[in-house]
Amino acid sequence: MAGQREVRTAAGIPVAAVYRPEATADLDYDAERGDPGAFPYARGVYGSMYRGRSWTMRQYAGFATAAESNARYRYLLDQGQTGLSVAFDLPTQMGYDSDDPIALGEVGKVGVAVDSLADMRALFDGIPLDAVSTSMTINAPAAPLLLLYELVAEEQGVAPEDLRGTIQNDVLKEYIARGTYIFPPAPSLRLTTDTLAYCAGRLPRFNTMSISGYHMAEAGATAVQEVAFTLANAVAYLEAAAEAGLAVDDVAPRLSFFFVARSSLLEEVAKFRAARLVWARLVRERFGASDPKSAMLRFHTQTAGVQLTAQQAEVNLVRVAIQSLAATLGGTQSLHANAFDEALALPSEKAARLALRTQQVIAHETDVTATADPLGGSWFIESLTDEVAAQVEGYLATIDERGGAVAAIEQGYQKREIEEAAYALTREVERGERTVVGVNAFRLEADEVEPELSRVDDAVRDEQSAALSRLRAERDAAAVTAALAAVGAAARSSENLLPPMKEALRQMATVGEVCGALREVFGRYTPADVF
Repeated sequence: MAGQREVRTAAGIPVAAVYRPEATADLDYDAERGDPGAFPYARGVYGSMYRGRSWTMRQYAGFATAAESNARYRYLLDQGQTGLSVAFDLPTQMGYDSDDPIALGEVGKVGVAVDSLADMRALFDGIPLDAVSTSMTINAPAAPLLLLYELVAEEQGVAPEDLRGTIQNDVLKEYIARGTYIFPPAPSLRLTTDTLAYCAGRLPRFNTMSISGYHMAEAGATAVQEVAFTLANAVAYLEAAAEAGLAVDDVAPRLSFFFVARSSLLEEVAKFRAARLVWARLVRERFGASDPKSAMLRFHTQTAGVQLTAQQAEVNLVRVAIQSLAATLGGTQSLHANAFDEALALPSEKAARLALRTQQVIAHETDVTATADPLGGSWFIESLTDEVAAQVEGYLATIDERGGAVAAIEQGYQKREIEEAAYALTREVERGERTVVGVNAFRLEADEVEPELSRVDDAVRDEQSAALSRLRAERDAAAVTAALAAVGAAARSSENLLPPMKEALRQMATVGEVCGALREVFGRYTPADVF
């Protein structure tokens, strides 16, 4: 109609004022969507979806010391959380010990400090590891942290085959958007494939990689870019695994994915459906996968931290509820709902509880769980699913033309695309073309009362440093030295790196020491645009 404003989704896809049957006239619904639980899984990876079992409520948590984080985990489990999700502090994510000079000011701040087997023991003290599913958001040093988890399980008497959970172990997106890399891409990929091979034989129920679009989205990627760059990285991992002699049907079923849920509810639902659709086709057509589980894109979702505002922080409760609804309507397998105060500080206990209650209200007080793919058949949703899928496949073709995900990363392609999208979004907010409640519209003139915030004391570093001093004094120094030398020797050979790393960690070598032994062989990565 004349005079109507043009409307586009957050990813820039044009939206019609009204959708009618002709919007999906070309769609062969049975062939191109199928039923939930059937190829190509656009409508969901399981036939009954939440009628059979709700998504895993996995609140992301970790701060200060392992003992303090353990108390938060126990609290969340008592409040009805159904899975654990561990946030590590920045030094741990970068492979440094808490007493390393480079860790000054960062110990325990954005996650828990884990320096050794002693910390991992404290982190899961009193939590039976055969009774919980644990996700660990860790990438460059994913292998040593997983091995510490396995060692604690052994001490509890839990067999490796009984462990359930996920390690993120997705280093490629670190070069694109996040920056917590250690080694150059080639040895990082080797460490990743060594982990896949190790877990295939020992931890069959553990998801050995959670390929993440979340962090790219937080850096500014659109919904289309988020899915496209994530799937391109997944292709690179499958290709690396094949080169290492691993069959696609031995690897792909243990891959999972990690996406954001933004406030653009309907586009997000279409994004999740399109991601499943494209992945199923990709794995079957490009890699020849025959196991149905290889084509099932299973994913964890976190609500959009970047969309939380410090202004009028309580409004974030509304945003998180809408974002959580988008994830569940889109068929997520597990969900973390952000706390309303996270734009200001680490979540307080009250805020963490409210975030969990948000999920519980959706699961138990709405009809979202009544049927699989509740928005399936909507002319708008189906049209948008097709458009997102088509644009994702366009990006994948461009990345293939550039030589694949790793080559495109080295050319700075994904990073540049994301930065341009982030800049465009920022300009829209600054010009008032995109409304952010409380930021560029509906602001309060009076001073707001800041909610009670959770803070991490800088004394945490002193506590961790003292514990490391005691550990180094009490352990068998000769055994540690020999074990670290074996890690270095393995790095210079072609043998799997995880067995010698596990022995070093068992002898009480620290995470920083194990990563240091690898740094001596692999070197440290410095991006080309850092001067």
